[in-house]
Amino acid sequence: MGFHSQLPKRKVFPDVFILTGLLLVLSVLMGCQTAEIKKPFAHNPVIWADVPDPAVMRVGDTYYMSSTTMHMNPGLPIMKSKDLVNWKMVRYAYPILSSDEKSSLNNGKEAYGEGTWASSLRYHNGRFYVSSFSNTTKKTYIFSTDNIETGDWQRVEIDALFHDSSLFFDDGRVFMIYGNDDIVIVELTADATAIKKDGVNRVLIPKASRVAGDKFWVPSEGAQMLKVNGKYYLNLISWPANKMRTQLIYRADTLLGSYEGRVALTDKGIAQGGLIDTPDGKWYAFLFRDRGAVGRIPYLVPVHWKDDWPIYGVNGKVPDELPIQVTHQGFNNIIESDEFDYAANQPLKMAWQWNHNPVAEGWSLTDRNGFLRLTNLRLDKSFVETQNTLTQRTFGPVSTAHTLIDVSNMKTGDYAGIGALQSAYGFIGVEKTKEGLFIVMVSGEKDQWSVIERVPLTEAKIHLKTYMDFRDLKDTATFAYSVDGIEWKPIGNTLQMKYSLDHFMGYRFALFNFATEQTGGSVDFDFMRLE
Repeated sequence: MGFHSQLPKRKVFPDVFILTGLLLVLSVLMGCQTAEIKKPFAHNPVIWADVPDPAVMRVGDTYYMSSTTMHMNPGLPIMKSKDLVNWKMVRYAYPILSSDEKSSLNNGKEAYGEGTWASSLRYHNGRFYVSSFSNTTKKTYIFSTDNIETGDWQRVEIDALFHDSSLFFDDGRVFMIYGNDDIVIVELTADATAIKKDGVNRVLIPKASRVAGDKFWVPSEGAQMLKVNGKYYLNLISWPANKMRTQLIYRADTLLGSYEGRVALTDKGIAQGGLIDTPDGKWYAFLFRDRGAVGRIPYLVPVHWKDDWPIYGVNGKVPDELPIQVTHQGFNNIIESDEFDYAANQPLKMAWQWNHNPVAEGWSLTDRNGFLRLTNLRLDKSFVETQNTLTQRTFGPVSTAHTLIDVSNMKTGDYAGIGALQSAYGFIGVEKTKEGLFIVMVSGEKDQWSVIERVPLTEAKIHLKTYMDFRDLKDTATFAYSVDGIEWKPIGNTLQMKYSLDHFMGYRFALFNFATEQTGGSVDFDFMRLE
């Protein structure tokens, strides 16, 4: 017998069974639709990417957040949200902070790990304020505007370094609260433009770390002040030796009064930030967690009040699931792919930041339509010393960056491609030598680096990819190339990424081009696609 004759004959069902089956299928489909319509609950981390030292405030039904971006420019990002979960980039407070040699990567100097640090965000008498300080310039900055999303910034420089400072308005007076271990309060002029002569300037809380122990890797810092129901609450963090970041809370009946403090949270090292309320009266703490090479990632912590104290977490723990229903949860424009199709004078997408100060003559979006062109203006020793390196945050749990590069105009001694930027770095790129073009995978630290693998390249265009794996603190980067963007070949070894205080930020995807022998070479990037 043939194969088909061995199959059982198909049974013919009465119409009633067919109708019943159709109704059953319909009910299942309707059930699926209902499940899709029902809003899921948000989860922690709210952003699995480097958004450290968050400062959050609410104006009406809109939340705003500022964060640390260190040596990257533009800097001091402003983000907005309607639900405390999904955040969108609005703008930056400054295009560059300073044109000094360190900020510009000139004459062998650099500002890695410096730039601007922990900020504070305020709304007072119809005006928005964001303040920060810089270890590069040793100054404190206050930026203000009537419209935080579109208004012009007024910039004030105070010739003093107020570490992790919190700008605070109270009863017609203006203060900065700052410091490390000893927390200090200094009074500013009423317009928040200078230190007030003969104003308050004293220790507010001596040895504020003491409530968390007696030995510390990092004493108390990260001040964020808030007034609730007539009482004053100061959020701080500390890092007790051989333990983890710890959130502290202090309170007083008057701003300059006697403060009592306690440990607020010791879970997973989640700490540093402040308290925020919702329009319907719920409370949260917006903090961050050290998460290895990806950086410091934001967590939202439910808070309730007991005896006029904020109680952080659920039974002292930060939950994975949050009591907030959302239609989606994503990066929005904080991380974004780019096809480099820009109109004349159109700014780069806000997800992008330059490593240190950009040099306008060395990059262009219009020299070749649909491409980012990077041109070498000088000779450099390494990937981390070159100017005009364009970066975006890496993100978890896994992420991939893919670019297509045209190397037709490279010169001998040039290197260009896409890298994993931190103190211990790696990249995949193209090297041009006297013998021709080569695809290379490089790893190094500072100006000490080596080519791990070199493959001859006969094409003018090549697809390059880097893969990041941050699951369970694996923190690895691998690299691959493709002629057609379909078939990929791995190259080099696995980069074991590590979070280093030299840079003090999570790894960045970085598009770069640098020269080692002669200037004038250029490369064109067709796109940057993040997955």
